[in-house]
Amino acid sequence: MSNQEHTNKLISEKSPYLLQHAHNPVDWYPWGDEAFKKARQEDKPVLLSIGYSTCHWCHVMAHESFEDDEVAALINELFVAVKVDREERPDVDAVYMEVCQALTGRGGWPLTAFLTPDKTAFYAGTYFPKQSQHGILGLMDLLPTIAGLWRDEHQKVIAQSAELQRALGERRADAAAGEIGLADVQNAVASLAANFDGVFGGFGPAPKFPSPHTLTFLLRTNTLGNQPNARRMVETTLHAMARGGLYDHIGFGFSRYSTDNRWLVPHFEKMLYDNALLTIAYLEAFQLTGDEFCRRVAEQTLTYVAREMTAPDGAFYSAQDADSDGGEGLYYLLRPDEVESVLGKDDARLFCDWYDITEGGNFEGSNIPNLIKNDGYTDEDERLGALRARMYDWRKTRVKLFKDDKILTAWNALMIAAYATAYRILGKPEYKNAAENAARFITGTMTRPDGRLFVRYRDGEAAGDGYLDDYAFTAWAMLELYAATYDVQYLDVAATFAETMTARFEDKAQGGYFLYPDDAEQLMLRPKQTFDAATPSGNAVAAAVLVRLSRLTADDKWEARAARQLHFLAGDIKAMPAAHCFALSAAMTALYPSTEIVVTAADDDAGDAVRAALSGVFAPNAAVLVKTPDNAARLDARAPFAQAYTIPNEGVRVFVCKNKTCDAPFTALDELTRRLSEKPVPADG
Repeated sequence: MSNQEHTNKLISEKSPYLLQHAHNPVDWYPWGDEAFKKARQEDKPVLLSIGYSTCHWCHVMAHESFEDDEVAALINELFVAVKVDREERPDVDAVYMEVCQALTGRGGWPLTAFLTPDKTAFYAGTYFPKQSQHGILGLMDLLPTIAGLWRDEHQKVIAQSAELQRALGERRADAAAGEIGLADVQNAVASLAANFDGVFGGFGPAPKFPSPHTLTFLLRTNTLGNQPNARRMVETTLHAMARGGLYDHIGFGFSRYSTDNRWLVPHFEKMLYDNALLTIAYLEAFQLTGDEFCRRVAEQTLTYVAREMTAPDGAFYSAQDADSDGGEGLYYLLRPDEVESVLGKDDARLFCDWYDITEGGNFEGSNIPNLIKNDGYTDEDERLGALRARMYDWRKTRVKLFKDDKILTAWNALMIAAYATAYRILGKPEYKNAAENAARFITGTMTRPDGRLFVRYRDGEAAGDGYLDDYAFTAWAMLELYAATYDVQYLDVAATFAETMTARFEDKAQGGYFLYPDDAEQLMLRPKQTFDAATPSGNAVAAAVLVRLSRLTADDKWEARAARQLHFLAGDIKAMPAAHCFALSAAMTALYPSTEIVVTAADDDAGDAVRAALSGVFAPNAAVLVKTPDNAARLDARAPFAQAYTIPNEGVRVFVCKNKTCDAPFTALDELTRRLSEKPVPADG
């Protein structure tokens, strides 16, 4: 840790990441008017450093440079230093990451940028060591060089930064729109197949990222497009990830990514969003295939979230660090003698045999547990489960991992969607309770009286004006809760947030949604991100939300907005289809036959019977409404077409429409299950 004799202006912040730097000798400022006013008054460039609390290389750069008196003295003399938590300010991160990628061809964290006092960037990079080494420029050389350019070529730097701003703005404006077709889906699948690792799963060389929204897209192409190769790619990848060291076989949950091609050696930080999206992928794979291994992994991941990442009020924390006791991943590594000391000789032999714990080690002389035997577990499952529990209790006695305990609206929404999906497919009440508890936190604590969302909550304070992801992801989460419970309040909340999203973020002239709202702080760029990264893009999720609202309500307003959004996304999709899998998943609703279902029921609790009947059916193009005496008035108001469907005196009546043609109603839910299990035939495209 930094020397406590130093305290800078980050000490008053709530962000765990900023507080990690509050005692650096660097005179850090949080992003805000004070820092840029100082830069203008002193005619200094701004050194901007962006990271997050569980970022390993952010820690490395901090220890090497920001805690170093020599580096700090140089920064304090030549620059105004600003530190940003990318998770609290995704707008700032997105803008300067785009600059970094334009200037260097790559990005990542820590992100280091140099700005004019009016916030326009003129130089950017990622990690810089203290001293130049191995071809990497060090801060002790870089800092005086940048300061010299600012001093000696001031007007040239200003002009170049303005030109960079103009060029980046024009690049977005030049993106062509169009119409998405079946060929775009097929091109995405072909691109993924060309980069698929047929042995270990995943796409491309190491480092390998889970990309769960790519996998859920492929599940849809398997079902809607009848492409069995897509299913093979998903199953291979899901099994390989959960067998490898990417998955925590003792405490459960997934690390951020794998540094090798076989998922053995992860970057050990655990992020809430990865575990939410992977849970959905494993659940949908189980629903489609009946693969019990996928079900087990999904449930174990939710066990991890419940015991490690859930706050007392039901919301979810952001991340766990990779580093502990002075090294990355030490918390997770095991030696055979440690296992034997906990389990005894016979049980340790079994455990080590299953999880690749050897004297020689599989990682730096120690061992990352990974499953090397049959992933069906069979007769050993109960015994292994008990051994894992004992090892988990023992492991908790180690130096604890740092936990970023801030609560982010967008990431919480992803976990709500995961829990809602788990309840819809598996029917366990604790999953419904977890989803609804967190949803109440979002609609209560994280929502202002005027209906706007906050970005984050920590230490009793909700703060920040929500970004596109906050609104789009929250609307998605509420739609998943509606699909799991058929409680109309969630459909209403989803529509309300989608309305606010459209009012505050939509580009009325060019289409699409900006990252930050029209009345927010204006940065050097106002991005409209479309490509999927660690999470789906806000624009892709917005498209999915609009499509689902149009299907569930039959409201022309939502249909027009959905069509406009898909039209906006088409140009980027055609240019790089495999980078827009979530948007393609949304578009597939229009490209393949859809099914609209209204179930009317005399029993107010009929929703759970419908959920149970559909729990084993993977039908991504089905939109289901359940109308009962209790919710009829509210449902008819939200979806006026439902007024025509009367409630029977007893039992249920099921109305099914496909491609705007409706069948005669029937009265058995198992018949609905049968019909939805039929393979669709692709529409002309």
